[in-house]
Amino acid sequence: MKTLVSHIVKALVDYPEQVKIDELKGDQTSIYELRVAKEDFGKVIGKQGRNVSAIRTILSAASSKAKKRSLLQVLE
Repeated sequence: MKTLVSHIVKALVDYPEQVKIDELKGDQTSIYELRVAKEDFGKVIGKQGRNVSAIRTILSAASSKAKKRSLLQVLE
């Protein structure tokens, strides 16, 4: 799942080398903390949060297939 999120986000941003994803694993839930360059923050969020919402939807669909729950947090 981490590589899926990384691949999607790196395609959106201008500075893909500054994309960092930390994974916090639990029994049934994984939390992915996403950090990007300040210049790319708006691109990841998108207008009215549409980009980040779409990424969360894809992550949720992929993780439900594995019978797990995944959350994405975008940190500054």
